[in-house]
Amino acid sequence: MEHFPVLSLITFLPLLGMLIIMFIPKTQELLIKYLTLAITGIQLVVSLFILAAFNYAKGGVFDANSFQFIEKFRWIDVSGFSWIGQIKIDYFLGIDGISAPLVFLTALITFIATLASWNIPKSIKGYFAMFLLLDTGMVGVFVALDFFLFYIFWEIMLLPMYFLIGIWGGPRKEYAAIKFFIYTLLGSVLILLAIIGLYFSTQETLANGSKVFTFNMLEMMNFASYTETGILSPLNPANLRLYAFLALFIGFAIKIPMFPFHTWLPDAHVEAPTAISVILAGVLLKMGTYGILRVCYPMFPEITVQLAWYIGLFGMINIIYGALCAMAQKDFKKLIAYSSISHMGYVMLGMASLNTLGISGAVFQMFNHGTITAMLFIIVGVIYDRAHTRGVDDFGGLANQMPIYTGFTTLAFFAAIGLPGLSGFISESFVFLGGFGSENIRVITIISTLGILLGAGYMLWTMQRIYLGKLNEKWSKLPDLTAREYLMLLPLSVVIIFLGVYPSAMLNLMNSSVNSMVKFLADAQVIFKSVGGL
Repeated sequence: MEHFPVLSLITFLPLLGMLIIMFIPKTQELLIKYLTLAITGIQLVVSLFILAAFNYAKGGVFDANSFQFIEKFRWIDVSGFSWIGQIKIDYFLGIDGISAPLVFLTALITFIATLASWNIPKSIKGYFAMFLLLDTGMVGVFVALDFFLFYIFWEIMLLPMYFLIGIWGGPRKEYAAIKFFIYTLLGSVLILLAIIGLYFSTQETLANGSKVFTFNMLEMMNFASYTETGILSPLNPANLRLYAFLALFIGFAIKIPMFPFHTWLPDAHVEAPTAISVILAGVLLKMGTYGILRVCYPMFPEITVQLAWYIGLFGMINIIYGALCAMAQKDFKKLIAYSSISHMGYVMLGMASLNTLGISGAVFQMFNHGTITAMLFIIVGVIYDRAHTRGVDDFGGLANQMPIYTGFTTLAFFAAIGLPGLSGFISESFVFLGGFGSENIRVITIISTLGILLGAGYMLWTMQRIYLGKLNEKWSKLPDLTAREYLMLLPLSVVIIFLGVYPSAMLNLMNSSVNSMVKFLADAQVIFKSVGGL
């Protein structure tokens, strides 16, 4: 598979599906649905082949040989600019142990979200066209190694998500969509400014020995590629690297979402259709933390170390603040939305540890949060489809009427709490062990453990109010799960249990790349000190 363009296939297959849908009459709704299901199903199978063929021993940061399934060729080649010289942009794709789990997660979540979209009430053709375009953008972010290409995929996500919320959302869909658009666009502008600065600070040596400015992300991670005159060069005493780091970090932090940039998320979740909430929580939030790990850490290692304490601090705020907000909610979906903010705080905390254990826990938490929260939003969607209400206090005793549905809910709730034997326990444990192992954020980690208690509090309280006790007679005729709902919940349940019992299946995948990242951060300090960069 190393010589087959498998990453292009998994990235652009949904785009091909969208183009086919555009030529299908809008009256053929069932055909459109089954075509989308087939496209996302093939994508999922391809992602499994990628995992099966992945070499666990390979890992690195800026060495292209450490990445796998590389696809690289010259995409744009323009010359004649007097002060810029040549503009050369590559079509450059590749994955490592950090991005491979997220490619599989994206394929899994989009397949399940397709099933969750089966009952979309209007404009089926437009919905699934936007859905598949969103799919291409998400996968593209995780496989792109050229910053220009990365930014294109990053922006591709913005447009379909805006319409998926704004057209197919709830009563306040326009407000939620515009808020999402403005927040995300602000982050995109900051990222773009930093990309331009990095481009004019980094040079790539061509085969003929000449040097050109480059968008190659791996060259931007290589100190030797920076020009002395570049404003973001570590060799330039008057550099603006701190501001570039902050611009990138804030741009990615908005997507996490990190406090205080989090306010768009609850509105977007509450108004979005169930399937889009599943994608939003399952995949899109991970792009923020992935961007920090892929871009901020290796491109600005000296600033990463200096600001690691603040990253951990904001992670702690996310954990506790998100949990307290979740505890105060009366809307079931909004409660899960705030729980996502809290659980993404664990990812930031693990990243701030700057050690293998903590960063491994952070990447593993990204994957686990995707599967667990996707399951939780499906659970909310199942009950809303039947009762047309999400009020936590509107139910009671549903376990008596819908026992199988309640069983899946219990599994998802306990996984979110971090019950041993389920996947959430492993990733959160690694995050805390890594945090305790770092003297820099040890106190922050101790305070963050309050999130465990608060998480158990709001989850068990919600379980009690909705599912336990005497059945509310108003819901005495609610049916249990359908076959389609089984297909949505069962794969996620299997993944949650399997990775809880055998986490090495995922940890071994990322181990080599995470070790290389940690070593790179440590080695970078020596290099920067030697050139006066610190």
